[in-house]
Amino acid sequence: MMENEVIVTIGETPYTTTVQYGKHQIIVDEPEDLGGQDQGISPTPLLLSSLGTCKAVTVKMYADRKNWPLEEVMIRLSHEIKTSEQQQTTYIQCHISFKGDLDDEQKKRLFKIAEKCPVHKILTNPIVITSNHL
Repeated sequence: MMENEVIVTIGETPYTTTVQYGKHQIIVDEPEDLGGQDQGISPTPLLLSSLGTCKAVTVKMYADRKNWPLEEVMIRLSHEIKTSEQQQTTYIQCHISFKGDLDDEQKKRLFKIAEKCPVHKILTNPIVITSNHL
């Protein structure tokens, strides 16, 4: 296993997958109405949660370094897909709120910092996905 490699496996249980990353493991599944077992979060919300957790951690790290009184970050994410004749565009909405004794300038800075998280950068730049047969 490579250092940054995520391994996804699926067996006989319909749509229930195991995601392995180092010593960590999560279950991803589809809801029962789509034929899954509803044993875990489904793939699209998992993608949104990756973005949200990255933004939250990035903001928290920044506030900690600045010794700002940030008590909590809450990020609510949703998405919408719009399709035209030429392309499909996905719109992701991130509603960020902060709890703590922060002034307006600090909040404004934290919003900008959230945009700089690594997952946000990945999703807002060109992505090339290759698949091959092992």
